Amino acid sequence: MTGIAIILLIVALVVLPVIFVIALYNGLVKLRNRYKNAFAQIDVQLKRRYDLIPNLVETVKSFMQHERETLEAVIQARNAASSAREHASPADGGSMQTLSTADTALGGSLGRLFALSESYPELRSNQNMLQLQEELTSTESKVAFARQAYNDAVMHFNNKLEMFPSNFIAGMFNFVQATGFEVSNDAERESVVVKF
Repeated sequence: MTGIAIILLIVALVVLPVIFVIALYNGLVKLRNRYKNAFAQIDVQLKRRYDLIPNLVETVKSFMQHERETLEAVIQARNAASSAREHASPADGGSMQTLSTADTALGGSLGRLFALSESYPELRSNQNMLQLQEELTSTESKVAFARQAYNDAVMHFNNKLEMFPSNFIAGMFNFVQATGFEVSNDAERESVVVKF
């Protein structure tokens, strides 16, 4: 072999692995940013939902004066869910579970409120209530879509973390698995029905 061939061989043996590691690392960063963005989209929709609830409670309050406990339960559940949303992190399974549980509790209290509202015909025909119903229904669809997109992004990222050879690069650079937005029991899997 000539001197130039040996130098080219040494350069190839050094440069190609470096390029390979850089490509794997950048791929992991891209997937991590994708799931973080998807989580931010859930966050936006949850905040929208939580911002609609005080308007809903105010509208309902004037009609359902004897249902104070239910209204307070909705407000407490909303505040707990909002707080859980602020502290949730995809890299922290505990905070994601807290968010899921708080969101489920909010859905349950809203469900009880909607069931009680059936007893108030004036409320069902109120223009503000009809508009809130439409906005909540739209928001629920957006939340479901955002959760699906987030869970898909988490799955792709976690798969990449576990697959060879990217699992070595992930370990070297301390990438950790993300936590999906999941429900823990069948009762939580039922969506909130917005009906007046």
